[in-house]
Amino acid sequence: MNAPVANTRHRNGVPPLWLLALLTFSGTLAMHIFVPALPAAASDLRASTAALEMTVSVYIFGLAVGQLVYGPIADRYGRRPTLMVGLAIYTVAGIAAGLAPGVGSLIAARLLQALGGCAGLALARAIVRDTSAPKDAARRLALMNLMVTVGPGVAPIVGGTMAGHLGWRSIFVLLVALGVSNMLFTGRLLPETGRPGEQGTAALLRNYIHLLKSPAFLGYSIGGGCATTSMYAFIAAAPFIFVNGLHRPSYEVGLYLATLIFGVWIGSILASRLIRRFALKRLLVVSNLVGVVAVLVYLAAVLSGTAGVVLTVVTMFVFTAGAGIASPAALTQAVSVNPLVIGSASGLYGFTQMAVGALCTAAAGFGSDPALAAALVLAAAGVVAQLSFW
Repeated sequence: MNAPVANTRHRNGVPPLWLLALLTFSGTLAMHIFVPALPAAASDLRASTAALEMTVSVYIFGLAVGQLVYGPIADRYGRRPTLMVGLAIYTVAGIAAGLAPGVGSLIAARLLQALGGCAGLALARAIVRDTSAPKDAARRLALMNLMVTVGPGVAPIVGGTMAGHLGWRSIFVLLVALGVSNMLFTGRLLPETGRPGEQGTAALLRNYIHLLKSPAFLGYSIGGGCATTSMYAFIAAAPFIFVNGLHRPSYEVGLYLATLIFGVWIGSILASRLIRRFALKRLLVVSNLVGVVAVLVYLAAVLSGTAGVVLTVVTMFVFTAGAGIASPAALTQAVSVNPLVIGSASGLYGFTQMAVGALCTAAAGFGSDPALAAALVLAAAGVVAQLSFW
């Protein structure tokens, strides 16, 4: 079934891509920017490290679960009002987090902040698909991905600097200002791109169930998660691989991880060009295959004891570049399965990505050899992705 482009594309115009990128970026920024401030917050609130780490865990949980909710609501009531509600929750929760008197209230505020922030994650992608044909949507998503991937690299630096000079609560002042700005930009620049009220709740529920039963959607969403967020397994294991296994100083770990982010960038740039020349399905299979080959080379090197710093970084760079190419194509194919529930499909796809990333990260923690565990997890995820795309 070919997905029609929403009528509002011509009537109201296409929303600026920078705004959609900013909405997506805001949700993930709040997760990464607070990590360097955890020790300072723990000391100020007289709480344990484990308790402060919960503020990160509940944020990831909120990002994953919230996307399941926003998608169907946006399909029923519209993208714009749903997004405005999410941004309001994000902003109010940021105020509560900045004023939190104890760790319990901070954890609760962070959960609410994630539940608000994930509205941008789920709906910005749906809006891109609303206003673009499949190939153009994949190209725009690749460009949006270029903007959004700045977050994981820049956020910890900004968060650490602010926490050190202005105190950890200043981070939430920045996030509140970002939330207010997003509300103003959305109210002024974002038209309604969905078709609210076109389906009743019963019809929407039936279409959502059909989506969950669709082999095509499950293949693209599970495959997309395995091809992209499985990289979290290596990111989590990286400090142990480079410092303990390869005996490199700890300050170099950030440089190696920045190389992986650069790989996603390169992949996104290539995707924006290759999408015009090749069918999305073919691009998915080939890009993921490149990543699988790179991971298998790394796995062989780990097993043979020859996985040095250069080989590790080069193979992971190729893997993340493949993920950068596959990501917009997989998302576009997934949300195009049923054009009546684009918002639901985007939310469910986002949840699947987070779930796969969390599962792969947990699996990489087993065993006494972090490099071997990460390599096995990435290889298994790559094979699952390839089978899913086929």
